[in-house]
Amino acid sequence: MTRPASRSSARRFAVIGALGCALGLLAGCGGPPVVGGGREAAPPSPMDAIAPESAVRDTALWLAGHYSSAAQAAADPSYFDVRLHIVPIWPDRTDGPWLYVEQAMATAQDKPYRQRIYRVLALPGNRAESVVYELPGDPLAWAGAWREPSRMNALDPALLVARAGCSVMLGYAGPGTLKGGTKGSDCGSQLRGAAYATSDVTVTATELNSWDRGFDAAGAQVWGAVKGPYRFVKEQAAPAAPAPPDAPPAPGDEAATAAPSSEGAK
Repeated sequence: MTRPASRSSARRFAVIGALGCALGLLAGCGGPPVVGGGREAAPPSPMDAIAPESAVRDTALWLAGHYSSAAQAAADPSYFDVRLHIVPIWPDRTDGPWLYVEQAMATAQDKPYRQRIYRVLALPGNRAESVVYELPGDPLAWAGAWREPSRMNALDPALLVARAGCSVMLGYAGPGTLKGGTKGSDCGSQLRGAAYATSDVTVTATELNSWDRGFDAAGAQVWGAVKGPYRFVKEQAAPAAPAPPDAPPAPGDEAATAAPSSEGAK
């Protein structure tokens, strides 16, 4: 994509920052049982097993949806117009929540530049961890799965590879807000001369702010937005994913601790 020369440096940083953006979690799982009218009650949602006031549940309920950074890009040309889709998958599993994340430029939404699967776990002190997994094989084979999340039922979770050190830890930063990020320099990166990457994330029910940056061994920033985080505004909530007929097998410990196998942050 050709950009004016005056913007090239800042925009090169910004688009690489967008590549790693977006903590994505699960929301909208199930609803109240339908009664009367001869209809069967809806099956229980896995969210029913999570405490009503927990970081896992709140992050899940706030984050799933379809997002745009168009407003930020219009106000500041150093940021790109990026579309982000976060949808729940495998809704009948009890070892999640799990979700599929897809990110693309607004002008090339059929060619996402980032695809991941997240698993949300509880941490002590009413905090949440989003474990980041890479898709096996060619990720583009799953492009557009946010439109039909049941496509992910064909994926065996045991094949997922976790990005070691790239989990995002979240805790409450006041009513209606969760905030956190990666730990120190634990998330290794080789993208554009980086030695490690960091991600700072703030989430509410209507917005996701994600600031991903790469640093070299001396601590100098080599990629990512310079001015601040990408601001993703939720344009539409993600519907609950239909329950698959058979839940895929749970991933083993090896999948949760495997070293990352691709460049960049989340």
